[in-house]
Amino acid sequence: MSTLIDNQKKGYLYENFRLFHLKDKSNQEFEYHFHDFDKIIIFLSGTVTYLIEGKAYYLKPWDILLVNHHDIHRPIIDAANTYERIIIWIKPDYIEQQKNNSTDITACFTKAIEKSFNLIRLESDLLQKIQYLISELETALLSEEFGSDLLSNSLFIQFMVYLNRIFLREQYTNDTSFLKYDKQTEEVIRYINQHLSEPLSNQKLAHEFYLSKYYLMHKFKEETGYSIHNYILHKRLLLSVEYLKDGIPVMKAAQLSGFGDYSSFLRSFRKLFHKSPRDFMNSNEMNVSNNNKKLL
Repeated sequence: MSTLIDNQKKGYLYENFRLFHLKDKSNQEFEYHFHDFDKIIIFLSGTVTYLIEGKAYYLKPWDILLVNHHDIHRPIIDAANTYERIIIWIKPDYIEQQKNNSTDITACFTKAIEKSFNLIRLESDLLQKIQYLISELETALLSEEFGSDLLSNSLFIQFMVYLNRIFLREQYTNDTSFLKYDKQTEEVIRYINQHLSEPLSNQKLAHEFYLSKYYLMHKFKEETGYSIHNYILHKRLLLSVEYLKDGIPVMKAAQLSGFGDYSSFLRSFRKLFHKSPRDFMNSNEMNVSNNNKKLL
C-alpha cells in the first residue's frame, strides 16, 4: 500500500505481523508520526522517553507499550546509552480475524484508547511468562524447520492472549511517577476524538474548556507536537480511511469524518495519502482480492 507520508506515516507491513529486535546507539531523532498498523514496543535498555498522543512515558527495562494504529507518537532517545528494544508490527485486520464470541485479542488496544494509557509495567512473576513467549517467538521466526510458520503464529497468539489478560485485569503497576502529561490537553484530545464528525474549531474548543484560544493553541502544540488544526485534520482523514475500507462511498465517508467541504476533503486526502479516495478504494479492493487468492 503506497501511502507513505514523509515524516508522518512510517513503515510498511505486508505480513500479518513482524518482529524486530533492534540494538543501536545513535543520534537519530524521530519526528511525530503514525502507522496504519498496531505496534507493540518492548523496551529493553537505554534512556528513552516515549510520547504517545500527548503523554510522555519514561521507560524502564521490559516496559511494554501498546501503540494503536493512527496514534501519533515519537521516542526521545538519549544517544549516550545503547537503545535496545523489541518491536512487533501487527496488521489490525489479522488480529481482528482471530476473535470469536468469547475472545477478542484486539481488546488491549481498544482499552488503551479508552483509558488513554499505553504502558504495561509488570512485576517479576508476570514478566517471566512474557520473556519466555517472546524468546520462543523470536526463535521460531528465525527457524527454517518444518512447521516454523505455524509455530510462530501460535506463539504470537499465545503472547497476545497473555498480554490481554494482564492489561484487561490491570495486573500491572499503578505507579504513575513514570508518566507526565497535561490533564487539560488529555481532555481536549479525548473530546476531539469523540467529536470528529462534528464542527470543531479552536474557538469552539476554547469555549468548551473555558480557556483562552491562544493559550489552548500554544499548550496543545507544546504537548502533542501538532497544531489543533492539523491534529483534527489528520484524525479526520484517518477516520475517513476506515470508512473507505468498509466500503462506504467517498462523499459519505467524508461527511461522516467531519468534512463539510468535499473539495477540501479531496485536496487534503491527496496531500496526505498521495492518491485520491477513489484510487485508495480501488487499491484496497485489489489488496483484498489478492489476499483472498492467497487463501484459496
